[in-house]
Amino acid sequence: MLIPGIQGRWEWMAPAVTALSRTCRVVTESLPGDQGSSSALDTTRGFDTFVDWLDELLERNGLEQASVCGVSYGGLIALRYAARRPERVARLILASTPSPSWTPNCRIERYLRAPRLMSSIFVFSSFFRLYPEIAAAFPRLSTRAAFCVRHLRRVTKYRFAPTTMAERVRLLTGTDFAADCARVRAPTLVVTGSTGLDRVVDIAGTREYVGLIPGARWAEVAGTGHIGLVTRPDRFAAAVSQFLGDVTAVPSERRRVSA
Repeated sequence: MLIPGIQGRWEWMAPAVTALSRTCRVVTESLPGDQGSSSALDTTRGFDTFVDWLDELLERNGLEQASVCGVSYGGLIALRYAARRPERVARLILASTPSPSWTPNCRIERYLRAPRLMSSIFVFSSFFRLYPEIAAAFPRLSTRAAFCVRHLRRVTKYRFAPTTMAERVRLLTGTDFAADCARVRAPTLVVTGSTGLDRVVDIAGTREYVGLIPGARWAEVAGTGHIGLVTRPDRFAAAVSQFLGDVTAVPSERRRVSA
């Protein structure tokens, strides 16, 4: 079960879906409230609206249990689900997930006040935050440019909804993710990129989960940052597939995937 990030569209993760599909069945969907999702974003349910959504998604796919992988904001959803529905989560993977104590900074607070107006600034600034890791993944200018064109086409075709994104951020208020960590019973893998390349989510914050979730381990997908699942989908899939096939490794062990 692959859960997308704050922008909500599963299509942005298409390269990772393809790579993971070589070794396992992948079920994914856009987050509630987005075009193509089966569910509306029910803000009256708070953050547990995502728990309801995943319940429905598993049932529609005839699954009593699944390995759940959440990317960035989607990692918080996966964590919440593992805490609320331990019997339904066989494995938990948190990829580049914000710290359980994360709070909006000044830039995000401005975005929340006027999401439509600020959406163009969000897109523009995101490019500059992501460019260093794109350059690291594609040293040759020609391959780098080709990737940027492909990814731009994808995000342009499958657009995010600024107001819905803002609502998702607001749903974080009052949610105790640290307490959720203590309730997780599934074997857990925490995935990050390399130090200095993730300029969206603090890697140190993501690694907090290794200490907070009993028996969690950490894997670094070398040479990637926040969007390693699309710049290096095979490396990302290798880290996840290795974990799914080997859950007896030493807790808190570090794995570095660079092949």
